[in-house]
Amino acid sequence: MRSSMLKNTVGMFVVTVWSLAAAPSFNSDIRPILQKQCQGCHQPSSKASGLDVTSFEELRKGGRRGAAWSAGKPEASLLVRYVTGEVQPRMPLGQPALPPADIELLREWIRTGAADDSVETSSAMQPIVYLQPPVITALRFSPDGKSVAVSGNREILIHKADGTGITGRLAGKAERILSIAFSNDGKLLVAGGGTPAQFGEVQVWDIPGSKLLHSATLTTDTVFGASLAPDNSRIAVGSADNTVHVFETSTGKELYKIGNHENWVLATVFASDSKRFVSAGRDRAAKLIDAKSGAFLENVNLLRGELTAIARNPKKDVVVMGGEERYPYIYLLDRPRNMKIADDTTLVRKLERQDGAITALDWSPDGARIAVAGLSPSVNLYDPETGDRKATCKGHTAGIYTVAFSPDGKQLATGGFDGKVRIYNTSDCSLLHSFVPVPLSAGAAQSGGVQ
Repeated sequence: MRSSMLKNTVGMFVVTVWSLAAAPSFNSDIRPILQKQCQGCHQPSSKASGLDVTSFEELRKGGRRGAAWSAGKPEASLLVRYVTGEVQPRMPLGQPALPPADIELLREWIRTGAADDSVETSSAMQPIVYLQPPVITALRFSPDGKSVAVSGNREILIHKADGTGITGRLAGKAERILSIAFSNDGKLLVAGGGTPAQFGEVQVWDIPGSKLLHSATLTTDTVFGASLAPDNSRIAVGSADNTVHVFETSTGKELYKIGNHENWVLATVFASDSKRFVSAGRDRAAKLIDAKSGAFLENVNLLRGELTAIARNPKKDVVVMGGEERYPYIYLLDRPRNMKIADDTTLVRKLERQDGAITALDWSPDGARIAVAGLSPSVNLYDPETGDRKATCKGHTAGIYTVAFSPDGKQLATGGFDGKVRIYNTSDCSLLHSFVPVPLSAGAAQSGGVQ
């Protein structure tokens, strides 16, 4: 009885508060509840009962049982009836009941009209104000070599490659951008990231028009290692729920997800023909996947340490991978003979041990160099044919989280914990440019934002 009275009191309190204030916001109040409590089962790749809750539009369509709500009538709405247990099975299935305050938010949102305030465009968002340089977690040269796309806070900054200025700012929902990829013609940019403990997001941008073409939200945490197929047909991205999600680039529609990893998936890369891709992560496995069907083909590697990064030779189907073990390994994607248990016949070469765990890898466009970076404040360049180290790029003051070769292979861009982009000459690792890629506010220098 006391428990029931407490729940009723909480509900009345919430209703009273909302009657005195603005109606609940779908974007700020309702979406976080759906992402945390419902999205695991009701998303594009699974759609339990035909219901997808990852966007307002999909939620409004409802599922096989009918529309999710009737505006102005919360007690007649399936969304409320399921979470209260009036209709069985109570949702979320197999989990604790929603807190009374969350249920009242759903009721009040529907009661006040179930409005959609989730539309966010780059033109509508206010420019981010930076008091200090953010940690750089992703960067990539444009295919013409004139620009570098760099991760910021809730945005991607398009910067002149010589560090002389920003030419574009692409703002989205994700607080963090963890991976960036360009299409071969430079017209599309794909980014993966999200807001920690809330949602992951895959963004597809039209670069000439600075327009967000597609935004797909998924899982309840950030996503990792987004890669774009060479023919631009598909996007693959790893996630913290041990799955890989694959999207159709032209529509942003999720085609399928695969769950054959046993831990977080942190990196993906497509084969040269776009028909296969490799996913790698904390379960130590690099898995070869059929890109059309999502079928698992085989493990590329012999299991060793956790994997955090992978890159492919642009000229052929050979990949380099690495992670906590600190050794970069070069593997063929195709076996010279039949697979055996614990077989390592695809191993081409093991490079030298790094001074810290590996967090970023890239392969030069001509296939002649591999860049290896990590928690050590330097980047090593290797000849993949011999395994010899050719140069070491220094200057960072802390860990490096992203590296990228220029399209002509003559320059290497790096970024990491200290918030600066550095661009090196790849022949001798001499520093060509160093710059903070975000605009700092006038008070940043006084507050210690510039180092």
